[in-house]
Amino acid sequence: MTQAPPDPPKRPVSRELFGERLVDDYAWLRDRDDPAVRAHLELETARAEALLDARTGELRAQLYAQMRARIKEDDRSVPSPDGPWCYYSRTEVGDEYPRHCRRPRASESAPEQVYLDENRLAEGHEYFGLAALAISPNHRLCAYAVDLDGDEIYTIHILDLDTGELLPDTLPGCGSSLAWADDGVLFYTRLDDAHRPWQAWRHRLGQAPSDDQCVHDEPDERFYVSLYRTRSRAYVALSIDSNASSEMWLIPSAAPEAAPSLVAARREGVEYGLAHRGEQLFVLTNDGARNFAVELWPLPGAAGPSARVFIAHRDEVLIEDIEVFADHLVVWERCEGLQRIRVVPLAPMPTHAGDDDAPAPGEHLISFPDPTYSIWSGANREFSTSTLRFGYTSLTTPASIYDYNLDSRERVLLKRQEVVGGHDPSDYESARVWATAPDGARVPISLVWRGSLDGPRPLLLHGYGAYGMTMDPSFSRMRLSLLERGLVVAMAHTRGGGELGRHWYEDGKLAHKHNTFDDFIACAEHLIADGWTSASQLAATGGSAGGLLIGAVANARPELFTALVADVPFVDVLNTMLDPSLPLTMMERDEWGDPTTPEGFAWIRAYSPYDNVREQAYPDMLVLAGWNDPRVGYWEPAKWVARLRERKTDAREILLWTNMGAGHGGASGRFEYLHEIALEYAFLIDRLGLPEQPPA
Repeated sequence: MTQAPPDPPKRPVSRELFGERLVDDYAWLRDRDDPAVRAHLELETARAEALLDARTGELRAQLYAQMRARIKEDDRSVPSPDGPWCYYSRTEVGDEYPRHCRRPRASESAPEQVYLDENRLAEGHEYFGLAALAISPNHRLCAYAVDLDGDEIYTIHILDLDTGELLPDTLPGCGSSLAWADDGVLFYTRLDDAHRPWQAWRHRLGQAPSDDQCVHDEPDERFYVSLYRTRSRAYVALSIDSNASSEMWLIPSAAPEAAPSLVAARREGVEYGLAHRGEQLFVLTNDGARNFAVELWPLPGAAGPSARVFIAHRDEVLIEDIEVFADHLVVWERCEGLQRIRVVPLAPMPTHAGDDDAPAPGEHLISFPDPTYSIWSGANREFSTSTLRFGYTSLTTPASIYDYNLDSRERVLLKRQEVVGGHDPSDYESARVWATAPDGARVPISLVWRGSLDGPRPLLLHGYGAYGMTMDPSFSRMRLSLLERGLVVAMAHTRGGGELGRHWYEDGKLAHKHNTFDDFIACAEHLIADGWTSASQLAATGGSAGGLLIGAVANARPELFTALVADVPFVDVLNTMLDPSLPLTMMERDEWGDPTTPEGFAWIRAYSPYDNVREQAYPDMLVLAGWNDPRVGYWEPAKWVARLRERKTDAREILLWTNMGAGHGGASGRFEYLHEIALEYAFLIDRLGLPEQPPA
């Protein structure tokens, strides 16, 4: 079984584009109806598992047991108040999925109601994903969207919480976005053939789905539609977004049959987000403000003062999001790569806020202790409250949930993620260091390790760097299985992400995408030169767009790494961006470029991993795919592995493992996905020479 499988046959498909002949020898692997394709993937998967087990014995099983043992199986989230109820989720021993519960707010001793048990819904299905859950304003109904294949095509169901019965209102073929207007009207999105949420629909309870009305149809294939209800509950917001522009509409909750009102028309490169309070809208926008500003706008059609700046643009501070409550504005900011929370009192309404002007009375920042960390907004369901719930974690501190009084500034720890068996943060160290890219840009690296550093150690470098998404440092119970074996784990915050502001993103996309790869290579070189590790001890990992990063640096600088893990890697960039029938392609051209134009073709052709595999030595690799993946087709990693094996000049192993029952996110369930992590960890432990058992 450990013998290499026969190479997939070549069936060349060629085309001429901008004077270059492109040959795709393995295009046939995209035909999922061809039995030979599935047989090939299953053989590769079986071989990868057998080869790894032959080298490491029972290590995968031991890792799974270790990681599962750290999870508190009977656990509960912090109850979140909403009207007459407190909502929370919990798990029991053996549960793969949470049970969604509530109890009357007035009495903590009142019996709980388990209104949705995901374990029951998942019975008989290899995959289960709950994408959205929304409670109606009167707390009588629950709408939820489920995916049973991993292909991200959802069916919406509506549950009567008084009777426990499902209503006959079943809506198939939907996106993951939904919002209640009132107790009888639900808004949702539908998908086109390319899996793009392209329409917003209105459903009135009791009517046939065929009688639903489309309230917005988006013909531009670069844009997708999403919905949410404002925290004030006065409006359903309709957001039409591409990767570079957006447009906003509002529908009054009290008049759900009304036509949407345009708030902000789309303009190329201009993005919007909004929140409602009283007679005003708080609008987050980058119109003339690269790092975004907050403006006050009147409601659509309302007379009154015109738009004015409330928080001005600042070169050194990126505004990532805003939350509006009855008496407070909460601003989620990022400065020098670190997140922070700004609190601005709104009663009475100040005339301005922000660093460029005198702060409003009571305005302040919430501070955090670690050198590198991550924060996020919690379940803040209510509008009229002076309490902000947020989460905090660092590379050494488990996820912690706090309630923060926006007036008194008192911070109360409600829950810290339990690590069964114990975890002492003082046993671990974290740091932030900086590498220098070829063009002089300083690139932050976050690191965590256990014990003292007395010389170069095996190190795992993780990267992503796309879509302006930030890869903020966080604690992982699973990662302890690597740290306790002596591994240093590092995160390279490359351009293409949003860690250092909007320019950090824009300098790592389109014509500047090479900066993402240059930054990652610079981080690897810095960690070697500074004595953290050596090339023979350095591994790297990334998933999706991070898998593209792994593929690009593998082609460019394979000698820097001894092992690579590419999880659902987006490696066939040129062919995918040339095919408008694939999910996301048209929307993604704002990120990667349009290869039907000479400049877009040149950008992508220069780095697309599949198209740049060379006759050279490559590190050991583990490549993972998902058979039902709608974002990165399983054929991308399969084709890439075939071409790597064909052209590489060394005897190192390249393993391909495909989850035949899941999609982009891998296995569902809180324990089932641990098998995939155990596979990756066993590969890394073996290739990096780490001990199979942690030192006592």
